[in-house]
Amino acid sequence: MTRVVLGSASTGRLGVLRQAGLDPLVAVSGVDEDAVIASLGDAPPERVVSGLAAAKADEVLTRLPAAVTEDCVVIGCDSMLFLDGQLCGKPGDIDTARQQWQTMAGRTAQLYTGHAVLAVRDGAVVHRIVDTGITALHFGSPTETDLDAYLHSGEPLGVAGGFTLDGLGGWFVDGIEGDPSNVIGLSLPLLRRMLSGAGLSVAALWQANSPDPDGDQTATFSNRGAP
Repeated sequence: MTRVVLGSASTGRLGVLRQAGLDPLVAVSGVDEDAVIASLGDAPPERVVSGLAAAKADEVLTRLPAAVTEDCVVIGCDSMLFLDGQLCGKPGDIDTARQQWQTMAGRTAQLYTGHAVLAVRDGAVVHRIVDTGITALHFGSPTETDLDAYLHSGEPLGVAGGFTLDGLGGWFVDGIEGDPSNVIGLSLPLLRRMLSGAGLSVAALWQANSPDPDGDQTATFSNRGAP
């Protein structure tokens, strides 16, 4: 019975998996994202996000209990927006988010999400695959009043590119080309193909990781001080 472990603190990614029939263990990564990005130098965007995803999955695996690593699959992800030849992560503050929106309003950008899948048996990685999903987004042009209200909601400050598709930011996305779940942070079609490459079927994972009908029973392995 393969247990799914999501190596991310993202509520969006957790929501995607839960809506798709999986209730994973959640392990928050302690990876220094800035250090990983610096080590990759001038790598292309897909290499950056996939490198971050792999680093998160690898770090999470080191902290899982032995009972989990007997049979599990660890999923690491990282998302960034690519615009004007630059990757944009989480703005972190209102001024940065405002500048980000002033740049991307009325334009098209690409959301890159790196995915890393580690199939683990008896404590050892038996299959490892890393890939990237890319979705094009057409941004609207919010009025100054709407943008100010959105920024002060706090939502865009801690998400890649300073927007969401499945939250308040959805008002300001005029259209997408590609997989919408990739924009939320985890591409179900890409993940299905990656899991299949590891010999894992969606049906088997449903059986081993079905949501608890009596409430939220998701276990979380945290790392204090994690980004």
